[in-house]
Amino acid sequence: MAVRPGTAIIRAVLSPLPARRAPSASLTRAHSSRCPQAARRGHCRRIAEATLTIMAYSIFSRTDNDQLKEPMFFGQPVNVARYDQQKYPIFEKLIEKQLSFFWRPEEVDISQDRIDYQNLPEHEKHIFISNLKYQTLLDSIQGRSPNVALLPLVSLPELETWIETWAFSETIHSRSYTHIIRNIVNDPSIIFDDIVRNENIKLRANDISSYYDNLIHQTMLYSQLGAGEHVINGETQRVDLRELKKTLYLCLMNVNILEAIRFYVSFACSFAFAERKLMEGNAKIIRLIARDEALHLTGTQHILNIMRSGHDDPEFATIAREVEQQCFDMFRDAAEQEKRWADYLFKDGSMIGLNKDILAQYVEYITNIRMSAVGLKPAFPNAKNNPIPWINTWLASDTVQVAPQEVELSSYLVGQIDAEVSADDLNDFEL
Repeated sequence: MAVRPGTAIIRAVLSPLPARRAPSASLTRAHSSRCPQAARRGHCRRIAEATLTIMAYSIFSRTDNDQLKEPMFFGQPVNVARYDQQKYPIFEKLIEKQLSFFWRPEEVDISQDRIDYQNLPEHEKHIFISNLKYQTLLDSIQGRSPNVALLPLVSLPELETWIETWAFSETIHSRSYTHIIRNIVNDPSIIFDDIVRNENIKLRANDISSYYDNLIHQTMLYSQLGAGEHVINGETQRVDLRELKKTLYLCLMNVNILEAIRFYVSFACSFAFAERKLMEGNAKIIRLIARDEALHLTGTQHILNIMRSGHDDPEFATIAREVEQQCFDMFRDAAEQEKRWADYLFKDGSMIGLNKDILAQYVEYITNIRMSAVGLKPAFPNAKNNPIPWINTWLASDTVQVAPQEVELSSYLVGQIDAEVSADDLNDFEL
């Protein structure tokens, strides 16, 4: 089979390599001298430094270590998945809470939504379907990217399991959108196929996925080639652990922004329909999704705040200061994208109680709150009030108490009984 020039090196870079000693400079020079033509064309890999450090990833490291002394990232790969002790108990708490939240979209009756949808005016159908398309995109990314991009770098078992639990819950969200769309249209493929064709969605997809893609690419180069300068297909690429740490920090900030503000225009629209007693089954599912996303947001905020504190890895504190303005710009740009999305949603008309101006104000309001949570100054100093306070009833789902026979309980928690009862707890009981 004919192989195009460059194919072999691409495969060498992307396919896993066994853990081994780094090649010496003399070996590399010898290889280059044997194939000078290929080396000139950049079809072979050339290593500029005499000694390289290769971050060999093992699915189960045999090296004995104290996991309480490992950093969150770039330490020894996790070996024993143990949860009797945690360096950061917050991640264990998030895991337990997420597991207690477990739900399936099929548990919610959405039969009335089909009738409601058929009776919506065309501009409201556009709002409803467009939001489902965008949410499907976001959770398609989040259902796979945390595992692929972050797990090879993680050093703590509780953080590893939190990331896996987080990503799994995102797949439930994606299944939920399929469940909703299948119910209201005869041919769901028309809706799903448009996700990768719609320019308004594609523009935001590129911005969201680029940070993940960059981290994955740099991690591959570092784990397989090590630190140094490498010529790959004619292009010189410098691989550096500190630069990889910066890429990780920016990727996590981008994920935090996704969880913090990118869902909320869509959430507001779904809940606005339900406020009018329309598409209520959809709103119940979105409420469950919003509850999960609040947990995921808490997780990314804790990771970032631990990083920038310097207690886990002092170098991350320096990096956080270096990229502070870039992170500020990322938040502001994402907020502007969400406001443009609101313009697209309402291009043919508004909804009762909601329009693009109100949503723009809401985006600015929550953006300020989210930025403050990760140590950034607000991008919109004048946005101090929530223009749609009624949305808090939907987002704080556990505050609503209803009888089970009235509606389906969306605030029901599984496994939330405290089994640790001592004799002292029974002192106040009288027979």
